[in-house]
Amino acid sequence: MNKYSKRREALLYHAKPTPGKIQVVPTKKYATQRDLSLAYSPGVAEPCLEIAKDVNNVYKYTAKGNLVAVISNGTAVLGLGDIGPEASKPVMEGKALLFKIFAGIDVFDIEVGTKDVDAFIETVKNIAPTFGGINLEDIKAPESFEIERRLVEELNIPVMHDDQHGTAIISSAALLNALELAKKKTTEVKIVVSGAGSAALACANLYILLGVKPENIIMFDKDGVLSSERTDLSDLQKRYAHGKPGTTLTQALVGADVFLGLSAGNIMSPEMLLGMAKNPIVFAMANPIPEIDYDLAVATRKDIIMATGRSDHPNQVNNVLGFPYIFRGALDVRATKINEEMKMAAVHALAELAKEPVPEQVNIAYGETRLNFGKEYIIPKPFDPRLITQVAPAVAKAAMNSGVALHPITDWDKYEEELLERLGSDNKMVRLLTNRAKTDPKRVVFAEADHLDVLKAAQIAYEEGIAHPILLGNKELILELKEELGFDADVPIFDPKTKEEDQRRMNYAEIYWKSRQRRGISLLDAQKWMRERNYFAAMMVNEGDADAMVSGYSRSYPSTVKPLMQLIGKAPGITLIATTNMMMTNRGPMFLSDTAINPNPTADELAKIALMTAKTVRMFGMEPVIAMVSFSNFGSSAHESATKVREAVAYLHKYYPDLVVDGEIQTDFALNAEMLKNKFPFSKLAGKKVNTLIFPNLEAANINYKLLKELYKVDSVGPIMLGMEKAVHIFQLGASVEEMVNMVAVSVVDAQEKEKRKKMTTK
Repeated sequence: MNKYSKRREALLYHAKPTPGKIQVVPTKKYATQRDLSLAYSPGVAEPCLEIAKDVNNVYKYTAKGNLVAVISNGTAVLGLGDIGPEASKPVMEGKALLFKIFAGIDVFDIEVGTKDVDAFIETVKNIAPTFGGINLEDIKAPESFEIERRLVEELNIPVMHDDQHGTAIISSAALLNALELAKKKTTEVKIVVSGAGSAALACANLYILLGVKPENIIMFDKDGVLSSERTDLSDLQKRYAHGKPGTTLTQALVGADVFLGLSAGNIMSPEMLLGMAKNPIVFAMANPIPEIDYDLAVATRKDIIMATGRSDHPNQVNNVLGFPYIFRGALDVRATKINEEMKMAAVHALAELAKEPVPEQVNIAYGETRLNFGKEYIIPKPFDPRLITQVAPAVAKAAMNSGVALHPITDWDKYEEELLERLGSDNKMVRLLTNRAKTDPKRVVFAEADHLDVLKAAQIAYEEGIAHPILLGNKELILELKEELGFDADVPIFDPKTKEEDQRRMNYAEIYWKSRQRRGISLLDAQKWMRERNYFAAMMVNEGDADAMVSGYSRSYPSTVKPLMQLIGKAPGITLIATTNMMMTNRGPMFLSDTAINPNPTADELAKIALMTAKTVRMFGMEPVIAMVSFSNFGSSAHESATKVREAVAYLHKYYPDLVVDGEIQTDFALNAEMLKNKFPFSKLAGKKVNTLIFPNLEAANINYKLLKELYKVDSVGPIMLGMEKAVHIFQLGASVEEMVNMVAVSVVDAQEKEKRKKMTTK
């Protein structure tokens, strides 16, 4: 994508369909006059009076306890510098988004129109009663130090400048584990720091709390080494001003154990790296270009332990590992501040988490056979769902132990359950899916690439590294649309109807005819059908010219499915094709089957659909908990529709006893754990969180998934084809670009799985 197109896409993302990235959503009913009279006058007076009696009741009756202010004056925004408060707002909204999706914390972003330290502090103090915590963001040094120091002292709610402490906390966890692997002691290591801004100073301060000696830290800024002879240093920088005047970065690195880079790209050469001590630890965190390229560094020193700020290399030092969970823990015990004990608790929680067995969901997301503590895994991955239940409780406990918690937690098991519930409303599964696809992108045929939205989906899949697109359609039109989109990548384009493709088309027709000549297919029929995109695309996949295909944007589902069934067929041992939709609900991902293929499956077919869906659920790193739903509960009706569901469940219980599945059961009981436990404690679903629904017929499944999608704006991934021999998937008619990109990711992951199974069976 050219620079203009990227700029246009970024602007459209922030402008459409609604300007900005966050909104305020009611948490109470408001449908009736009674509701409104409770929400506002006269009912609202009652909580007001209770808060007037005891100000702590504000946490009981308002959103204060889960509300953080992200505050900036726009003086140090990302790499853009001093661009002003209004221009910083998109960044602050982005931070708000991260707070919400990773920790369930609500945020108001506040942009303050002053550079005066006293005025800024006074503004924050005046609005502080609204919030449970304050996250300072993108404020230039040295003012940021003074602002944070005074607000921490003068307010009785948590305050943290994430630009300083986020990087410090994450890199400290990485340092602890790196030193353990390198068999080095914190009290003995020599550290060289490139950069002397707020983040670098905060890192150094925290390293000292870990045991590093201040005199063993040599720090550089753009003007050279920090030394006692320099008169331009801030009071905070003077703590590290013990370098020898005139010392160069190359000289300082000789024999150094650790290099911390928070400065500029490509300032560290292979020669500098070679001069470091045995088992050197290099944290090159300049973004987007590290101080030394990762591949160059690991090629230069086989004994290196390296981290960067980038997601495409191991050991990403990403602030999102810290700030959402630090504030989560602080808010949940009503901490009056975020102190050093709480920061260190986060450090140790992160360090310890990297040593624990990694959930299969995380391994799958990152395309790893098994992530294990070692040189390429010294800190957890950002998508690890355990972060909230490890870091937040550690921070909360540290707040309690250090005496700054006003509302201590007593039931830690219940607290962990509450934390897990907060994760149910986001779309982590889509991010995990996309991330997994990126680990091994496959060749995907887009059978309708001369439609603008389909081509846009192909462009995104290419630019995000999800897939290697192959475009089918009118070549001249595709080239025009590519130019319009700024999609300037050189990707294959085929038009099955052109003379240019005569040879390939005839070859495909010959192969297809030979496979179907005893089933009423003539060579002429085969040649005619190979002019059709879906037949041509399916043969590309069949013959290994592509790994997967997607189609269906402009055609009905049945007309798109037909050529796939004829050419691709079922996987070995499979007698039934079905589909499932993954719905991103507020309770987490839910799989609904069969949403597109079988109108009225038998009991035997329902059991097969359940088994295939379970396999797909596991492909996404989840353990299936399956409710076979009906209008009946465990034999309450003798109707044939309920009976077949009951028979399917009996079959699964007999032959697949380890599968968590039960029914027939009504949907409300399946989804309401309390109701289910009270009414049907004997069920295999009792005490479990259902994540898969198998419907008795196509009508029910299709209506339900589309109802969820449109009525509640639930994101849908699917219908995902189950039981096909190759990775072929179908878009919904008129699918959005986002939905198509998600389906491309599904296709890539499916192709990865099929390739893996093929390798296993041929061994």
